[in-house]
Amino acid sequence: MTFPGTARVQMVMNLPVCVDIRTALPERELAPLLDDAFAWLRRVEDAFHPAGENGRAVERIPEVVEALRRCDELSEEPGGWGERLDPVTYVRGWAVERLSRALATAGAVDHRVTAGSGTRVRGSSAPGRRWRVGMRDPYDGVTTRVLFAHDAAVATAGGAQYAGDGRAWVCVVGPDLGAAGAYAAAMHAMGTARARRFGRELAAGRPYQSMVVGADGRVTTTPGFTDHGVETRLAG
Repeated sequence: MTFPGTARVQMVMNLPVCVDIRTALPERELAPLLDDAFAWLRRVEDAFHPAGENGRAVERIPEVVEALRRCDELSEEPGGWGERLDPVTYVRGWAVERLSRALATAGAVDHRVTAGSGTRVRGSSAPGRRWRVGMRDPYDGVTTRVLFAHDAAVATAGGAQYAGDGRAWVCVVGPDLGAAGAYAAAMHAMGTARARRFGRELAAGRPYQSMVVGADGRVTTTPGFTDHGVETRLAG
């Protein structure tokens, strides 16, 4: 099936990033949108590089100040999980979230941006169709569930890059990819039992839903997780 729009994949922030625009815009508008999208992500990448952009301290870049402030706010939230917050994880999600908002403002209201284990979707993949976002087991890459959404941020934490209980992993869905990624990483670092408790608290007080997969394969979801139209896929 042929879709309108265009897509581009590049390595940015040490991750493969894909920007997929499905809004039917003229080619003369699509190419500059993608150019600007990756220019923004590279600006963030340069700003958080140890050398800084052109040698400048990261604090001098307004957008970075915003990200670091929000990261501090998340770290101070109650529940004792803030010390586990990885600023890099938050900044990556924050950068993609800002990019998604900019694309929508520019008229590309139907798009998906994927950066590593984080995905932000808006609008439709095709007229009348929600986006399909696969939730992959970070250890073997198998898609175990598929989420259907018009507007959602989806972040997964687990795999060799995270410390945790065996093959346990976490998926968080919500309205902001920076926060979703931070919550997922922190929950995974907590250990399965505590992550499940925190997930319930998170769902009760904020618009974020979660799925926790234990090392034994047992899956626990918060009540609103299935509101996103999640489809389970069985291996084999």
